[in-house]
Amino acid sequence: MDSYDYIIIGSGIAGLYASLLAREQGSVLVLTKGSIDECNTRFAQGGIAAPVGRGDSPQLHFKDTIQAGAGLSDPEAVRVLTEEAADRIHDLIRFGVPFDTQEGEVALAREAAHSVPRILHAGGDATGEHIETTLSRQARSNGVAIKEHSLAVQLLVERGRARGVRAVDLASGREEEYQGRFIILATGGAGQLFRYTTNPDIATGDGIALAYEAGAEVMDMEFFQFHPTALRLPGAPPFLISEAVRGEGGILRNIHQEAFMRRYTPEGELAPRDVVARAIHQEMKATVADHVYLDVTHLPPRTIIARFPHIYRSCLDWGLDITRSPVPVAPAAHYIMGGVRTNTWGETNISGLFAAGECACTGLHGANRLASNSLLETVVFAQRIVKRTKGANPTPAPAKDCYALPERDVPLHPLEDISRLRDLLWEKAGIIRSGEGLEEAAQKLAAWQKGLEPGLTRPQREKWNLLLVGRLLVEAALLREESRGAHYRSDFPHPSPIWQKHIIFRRQ
Repeated sequence: MDSYDYIIIGSGIAGLYASLLAREQGSVLVLTKGSIDECNTRFAQGGIAAPVGRGDSPQLHFKDTIQAGAGLSDPEAVRVLTEEAADRIHDLIRFGVPFDTQEGEVALAREAAHSVPRILHAGGDATGEHIETTLSRQARSNGVAIKEHSLAVQLLVERGRARGVRAVDLASGREEEYQGRFIILATGGAGQLFRYTTNPDIATGDGIALAYEAGAEVMDMEFFQFHPTALRLPGAPPFLISEAVRGEGGILRNIHQEAFMRRYTPEGELAPRDVVARAIHQEMKATVADHVYLDVTHLPPRTIIARFPHIYRSCLDWGLDITRSPVPVAPAAHYIMGGVRTNTWGETNISGLFAAGECACTGLHGANRLASNSLLETVVFAQRIVKRTKGANPTPAPAKDCYALPERDVPLHPLEDISRLRDLLWEKAGIIRSGEGLEEAAQKLAAWQKGLEPGLTRPQREKWNLLLVGRLLVEAALLREESRGAHYRSDFPHPSPIWQKHIIFRRQ
């Protein structure tokens, strides 16, 4: 059995950044089920938030983040994020990330629910891609061992401590085991749970499923953020139209070309994502349409092309010139706030097991993520994980009171096509939910899981992971009888003080 000091599962920004820091402390192995360049973070357009501009401060960033979290953000996690942000931006610049500048200074943009401009971009709207490619280049040239097309299928835990990983070499089908002192989950999100998503095919909740099956705690699974504006053109994938487009002055219009956001909120287009997504959902329903329009035709064409080159070119590939015509958009699943519960050092309740990035739940985002905090979160908490392991014997995060997935008395029912799961979750556990719809989804998911084995091929394992993570999401949403942040229930349309708490699951 090969042995390493650090085994990192996932090759997005969280995993690669952690690998570059960890290699200074010992041997590192990065396992990724695809190629090193397949990850969620390369699709992040909006940018990375950091309080580095004039008139900004960690305290102001803290306030904005807490307000977006709808009463569930952990103040200590938010404090860590905002106070350590500037140092992590400096690290990324040191590694070679080419952030956009203006007159010799880092250019800063404003996005929804931020009180001041604090969003850094690289290549305009290609921030995630630039950070990802910079870090992957550094990892390759700095001796980090990277095993591509290696699917992690089990975390090896002995006497309450993570000791290694069992994986499948997808090229040969051979099972392999790796021993590690520290195991870091950095597998990204679970956007493939839903019919419409901005996430790539790899976002199947793998790290969350691995951790839950190993006995780790999973928290806040009901809180899934739906991005308000994804491209909705026949034949085109739901390509993300960045938050920053509205920050630059983009106007949302219905199919009758009427601006409608001020009817739903005084903040208009700059309201938090959940508010905008629900407003668009309601407007689509009222006008019997499958989209609305995001209009930037009133802005100078050179500004649009310079500021959003990736969006401009991608829409042009589908025959749409956004400088001349409004963009048809609709909401799509984007980011899961829940995940593997960690403390502010990335530690889980299993000793030696850590999690960072979208698969982790530090409590930072609460019920609703503030735009562009996610890329910052990956580097802040990945750095803290490695710092925690320096010459130390990390202790697990204290266990919490937990729920277990209920044993549902349902008949076995095979899930032949994964699209049925995505359709079910979009309809019953999407932007607007109800107890009746969630109960129906819970029954179907339990029946499908009863008729499924995990398997050792990538499609089999991803189907299993999506089913398990989907069950965790739906059961949490069924328990939370209120509306808060990204979780909205039509039968409980208001927040309740008795639910200002977290829902945590752990396998019994």
